[in-house]
Amino acid sequence: QVQLVESGGGSVQAGGSLRLSCAASGRTFSSYDMGWFRQAPGKEREFVATISRSGGSTYYADSVKGRFTIHRDYAKNTVYLQMNSLEPEDTAVYYCAAGLGKRWPQYGTWEYDYWGQGTQVTVSS
Repeated sequence: QVQLVESGGGSVQAGGSLRLSCAASGRTFSSYDMGWFRQAPGKEREFVATISRSGGSTYYADSVKGRFTIHRDYAKNTVYLQMNSLEPEDTAVYYCAAGLGKRWPQYGTWEYDYWGQGTQVTVSS
């Protein structure tokens, strides 16, 4: 069992930056690929970024490539999403997820086993 708690959301103007954190409980953090997803009002949850259990591989949605960076800290059992050059279209609830999937990269919601409660990101123009 893994529990995930996100933090770091907030309101920012377009062009600004935010860093989201996701703290994972348990001693099996290194066993999971970790992902970030987001869901805007009236839309389906969509993939944002993922990092492999080794930390050696990352994969991003085209919409955030070059602006967002995912990384993980094994000492703190935490995965981060650094978001730069934010746009109003990035406004959504952001969710952290952990998965033991059999393929790489995992970009489907069905491929993740545990989810956090979400944190709101609002970008104003």
